[in-house]
Amino acid sequence: MRLIPALAAVTMLAGAASQPAPAAQGSGRIALNECRLEHPLRLASVAARCGEIAVAEDRSEPHGAQITLRFAIIPALNRAARAAPLFVLAGGPGQSATDLYVSFAGAFARTNRSHDIVLLDQRGTGRSEPLRCDYADDWRDSADAMEQIRRATRVCLAKYGDRVRNYTTSIAVQDLEELRRALGYGPVNLYGASYGTRVAQLYMRRHAAAVRAVILDGVTYPEQTIGVDTPQDGERALMQIVARCRDSRGCAEAYPQLPAELDALRRSFGAERRPIAVADPLTGATQTIEFNRLLLGAALRLLSYSASQTALMPALIHQAALGNFAPLAAQPIMTAKQISGELASGMQNTVICSEDAPFFNVSASDRARLMRTYQGTDQLDALGEICALWPKGPVDADLHAPLSSEIPVLLLSGEADPVTPPADAERARRGLKNSRHLVLAGEGHGQLATGCVPRLIAQFLDRPDPQGLDAECLAHHRPAPFFVSEAGPSP
Repeated sequence: MRLIPALAAVTMLAGAASQPAPAAQGSGRIALNECRLEHPLRLASVAARCGEIAVAEDRSEPHGAQITLRFAIIPALNRAARAAPLFVLAGGPGQSATDLYVSFAGAFARTNRSHDIVLLDQRGTGRSEPLRCDYADDWRDSADAMEQIRRATRVCLAKYGDRVRNYTTSIAVQDLEELRRALGYGPVNLYGASYGTRVAQLYMRRHAAAVRAVILDGVTYPEQTIGVDTPQDGERALMQIVARCRDSRGCAEAYPQLPAELDALRRSFGAERRPIAVADPLTGATQTIEFNRLLLGAALRLLSYSASQTALMPALIHQAALGNFAPLAAQPIMTAKQISGELASGMQNTVICSEDAPFFNVSASDRARLMRTYQGTDQLDALGEICALWPKGPVDADLHAPLSSEIPVLLLSGEADPVTPPADAERARRGLKNSRHLVLAGEGHGQLATGCVPRLIAQFLDRPDPQGLDAECLAHHRPAPFFVSEAGPSP
């Protein structure tokens, strides 16, 4: 699944109520209250105007049960600006737009000078009727792992019932259009991250006249079945990381046997399991866990997501090869705690089970190929168990059809993205006739805050001319250098 790890959760705290006011630059009137979007660790907070909109939970029954969707607007700093707003579409599936924004507010700062930024927590996420399930960490290996998954799925469904079927992308796009109209905006800009690129492309398909320009970051293409390609994409990214270490003098000198050490770990932790002591990243308390194939895979997968984490990978693999597994094991444990509660796994289940699982169709030869990757078929098998139980919701018939559009689109990819590689963006771009694809050397998943990208995004939104965008700054971009010792990278 298209996760964006290591983003902290956010709490939307309502402040003193103000008088109902029109959304900035919009002509509609909807009640907005002054509020702050606050990081749970109190590291930062963002002033905003918060509101809510009631929509039908089941859109086939418009007069039936209603749900409340929460949203926030970050008004443009230039109050005289008349630029089209930017709607932010988060990833996951299951992440909320406010969670994404508060962790990367600085990356949106240039854009926010002239553009309102609109954050709608997609139905089923954040504070918009979140669908949360309690699944065990995906590295807890046991003989009855699949039964535990089935049990947790049944418990979640007992909590929410059949109504979970109403939380698909197709319905979320209707919510987005309803909010745009309620706020009185004309054509808007879209920024979609990861799964949010699916939402953006479906919105472009349904409401082309309402879209001025689009940024797709970590791109899925419309025909794609999320989940099937992930193990091979992760394997490709891992091999790129190893090759980049080999081609980096400092890394190659520090870890000359890195490929062999990685291969030995992968061979050993097939059947092998080893108890290790790891300090809890939040409390510091020592806990004993089992280092196994799944934990090794989780560590490699999560370290691959961003170049700043990838910089640690050769050193951690080397330490594990020497028998010190705790530093490598601590990475997925720390990341899991950081994103705990951020991803609404019930909403994720609805999206994947309704929109992707029906197209899995993995043959025996496909399974054999996936089994040769470090992730194997574990995630795919777990999704199969969940989706056998999970209600399926409405999906637009053309959700997976190729998209043809003249809307200006900027596509962003990391060269070593383990879940949405540049090839996926190229597939999406086939029908995007007014587009440009920028690939950042050595980077992983999501380029929003990378290097000069925030400046490029702002420039593109101010003047949405893909071919005219001056992206020369990317020619000088280099990913974070590898650590060659505890002190850090080479001087």
